[in-house]
Amino acid sequence: MEFWHTLFSNPILNRAMAVWWVSQGTKFTVSYFKAGTLNWERFVGAGGMPSAHSAVVSCLLAGVIRYTGFASPLSAVTFVFAMIVMYDATGVRQAAGRQAEVLNKIIEEFRLHKQVSEIPLKELLGHTPIEVIVGAVLGVAFALWP
Repeated sequence: MEFWHTLFSNPILNRAMAVWWVSQGTKFTVSYFKAGTLNWERFVGAGGMPSAHSAVVSCLLAGVIRYTGFASPLSAVTFVFAMIVMYDATGVRQAAGRQAEVLNKIIEEFRLHKQVSEIPLKELLGHTPIEVIVGAVLGVAFALWP
């Protein structure tokens, strides 16, 4: 019982979880108003505005700096972790999403000629730089909120 109390009384963790809910909730809500239907994948899935990955790691970084100072070893580790996650979101995962888009077009062509029965690949995997920046700003704002 003490473990759960300690876990959920951690201000850095609480803010990181809150910013994830807000980020994913924003994507879910925008998707609903655009499509007129609930798409639960948008609540838990990757990609879109804002980047929940960037929001969470930026919140963690700003929270760690806030509580331990910029010179702490934990701040250094969190900084490197945040940079890797945000780079991956705009680089590797975005490229994988673009490749999935091209492969889906090829699959669709083959499907038209009854030569393949593959299911489409998920295309919304990564983020644009602006989605990452907005997520990062949102994360820092949550960490620094009084």
